[in-house]
Amino acid sequence: MITAPPQILVVEDDRETRSLIARYLQANACSVSVAADGHEMDRRLGERRVDLIVLDVMLPGEDGLSLCRRIRATSQTPIIMLTARGEDLDRIVGLEMGADDYIPKPFNPRELLARINAVLRRQAAALSAAVSSGSTRLAFLQWVIDFRLRELRNPQGARVALTSAEFDLLQAFCERPGRILSRDNLLDLTQGRAAGSFERSIDVLVSRLRRKLDVGPEAPAIIKTVRSGGYLFTPEIEPA
Repeated sequence: MITAPPQILVVEDDRETRSLIARYLQANACSVSVAADGHEMDRRLGERRVDLIVLDVMLPGEDGLSLCRRIRATSQTPIIMLTARGEDLDRIVGLEMGADDYIPKPFNPRELLARINAVLRRQAAALSAAVSSGSTRLAFLQWVIDFRLRELRNPQGARVALTSAEFDLLQAFCERPGRILSRDNLLDLTQGRAAGSFERSIDVLVSRLRRKLDVGPEAPAIIKTVRSGGYLFTPEIEPA
């Protein structure tokens, strides 16, 4: 199974440090976007799915601790905080604000990458456990899918009518976020190679599902087409 590269957002006001982190992560199979302050961070978060945020504490304007608290009010996106201060009290405050990890400057980029991978592994394991242990509801972009009731509710709480095939497809995507799924994969997951099933049927189902998940032309694609690959479900998934 092909796995999409993790989408990392680096929020750091020092240009040299920001570039160093971005280059190192890109050289190690990460997709990286950067921001110099909270305003740029908000724009980047509105433009694309982000799997993890590397967030400096000392930023111009709104500082990293405030940004961390604000992110946590609406999202469980993992956060690793960077700071020039390594005192235990600062580390504890960052973790209390909702950071997943904390690394003092100066640091070795290899250590940062190791911590990023560790946090992403923990998040993936927690989501997998939630799904496999009987968690019947998952959320993405304020949508909620209920596996037991086989229903989808939009961000306003209204039920969205889905056919059985559309629901099975959405469930397959939600259980495998950030992974490129070929049409063959999706056929096996949703239709079990039933008689008469063919790859084009997946394209039709994806098209119908996209229309029902449409949140406007300015929003990033929820289901992304990958050339010669298949489809990628882009949102962050959380237990609901």
